Amino acid sequence: MTPKTHIIAEKGKQELFITREFDAPRELVYKAFSEPNLLVQWMGPKEMDTIVHKLDNRSHGSWRFSHTDPHKNTHAFNGTIHEASAPERIIRTFEYEGMPERGHVSLEFLTLENLQNNRSKMSIQVVFKSVEDRDGQIEAGMERGVVDSHERLDVLLKSL
Repeated sequence: MTPKTHIIAEKGKQELFITREFDAPRELVYKAFSEPNLLVQWMGPKEMDTIVHKLDNRSHGSWRFSHTDPHKNTHAFNGTIHEASAPERIIRTFEYEGMPERGHVSLEFLTLENLQNNRSKMSIQVVFKSVEDRDGQIEAGMERGVVDSHERLDVLLKSL
């Protein structure tokens, strides 16, 4: 059975939840989130190329990466890493630089837990400044990008 990404965004709330199980231990999933050479292989929609401009995956570090679509449009993202506790937790901010006005920053709480049979579960809570900010991210195609990324991450994890 192929794992599926679940995104829950309750109407009127300024948060959303993302969960996904992987056929890999959490140490390997954490590594895929933490190493630039692995991140570029799975992060973002499948038709886009990813560039990691910065990934200082430690508490008080920062990150920035961009996606380039087939029409050469660039979509950039950045944030601050508040906590990086390998292999179970990353807390970071997330900002899509393409929003019409700057300042639409969300806070992500990513946790990884081991499951039986060398599997793991990823849970992400994303808290937005407002319901409008959350809905704007969803309308901008966030769900497709997340699902594509997780499918690509599955393929990468099987190759490691």
